[in-house]
Amino acid sequence: MALRMWASTTANALKISCATTKASVFSLPRCFSTVLDGLKYAESHEWVKHEGPVATIGITDHAQDHLGEVVFVELPEPGGSVSKGKGFGAVESVKATSDVNSPISGEIVEVNSKLTETPGLINSSPYEGGWMIKVKPGSPSELESLMGPKEYTKFCEEEDASH
Repeated sequence: MALRMWASTTANALKISCATTKASVFSLPRCFSTVLDGLKYAESHEWVKHEGPVATIGITDHAQDHLGEVVFVELPEPGGSVSKGKGFGAVESVKATSDVNSPISGEIVEVNSKLTETPGLINSSPYEGGWMIKVKPGSPSELESLMGPKEYTKFCEEEDASH
């Protein structure tokens, strides 16, 4: 993990682009971050996986890479609600504390309580063990306004190039 963070930081400092043109069936690499097929992405770097009546939400590999080592996660209680574009929690890293915004509106049906004891799951497994909340979408059409993997990869490359 430390080597990956060093490599990513060095590549960003040297303005080295690691994007590939060969799309993978399972993921689209962006430099040293992974963007998965089958997910939707917000400009604020959260992802959504919609399965049946529930949508799982977390922060992207790109976001956790820029945050650095996550040391604390603040999450809401199940039963509450989230609104698209509004904050529902926070992630504290060795570098900064960042609010986490919901990419969709809905009712919180589950919270990843493992993150309380092991916040580093966001670093080691942002799309699996590091998920944050599960939501019953209030307006499934909101998913259509989010980016797909190719659009999100391009968005991240453009955002990194402007910094």
